[in-house]
Amino acid sequence: MGRNIGVPFGFIFGIYLDILTGKQIGVASIMYATIGFLGGYFDKNFSKDSKITLLLMVAGSTALFEIVVYIYNIARNLIPLQLLGFTKILLIEILFNVLLTIILYPLIRRLGFFFESTFKKRKFLTRYF
Repeated sequence: MGRNIGVPFGFIFGIYLDILTGKQIGVASIMYATIGFLGGYFDKNFSKDSKITLLLMVAGSTALFEIVVYIYNIARNLIPLQLLGFTKILLIEILFNVLLTIILYPLIRRLGFFFESTFKKRKFLTRYF
C-alpha cells in the first residue's frame, strides 16, 4: 500500500498489540511502523507476484522485529544475552510465519489487491485524456 499507508497502519496495530499484551507501549508500534516503511519501499522495487519475494519479506520482517525487541528487552531489563536460545526461538518463529504465509497466501493476495485498489486510487480526470 506504500509508505504513506504502511507507516500509520503499522503504528496503530503496534499500539493495539502493546495494549493487548500488556507490555510497555511503543516498542511494537515503532517496529511495525518501521516495517511498514520498509514494506512501502520494497513495494516499488519488487514484484508482488513473486511468492519467494513475499516469503523473504516475511522472514526478514519477523527477524528484524524479534531482534530489535530482544535487544531492547536485554537493555531495559539487564538480562544476560542467551544467543543460542534466542536463535532457536527466532528460527521457529520465522518458520511458523513463513508456513502461515504459504497457507494463507490466496487470502493475503486478495486482501492486498483490495487494499491497494482502495488506498492507491489514481483519480484521473478521464475527459482530458
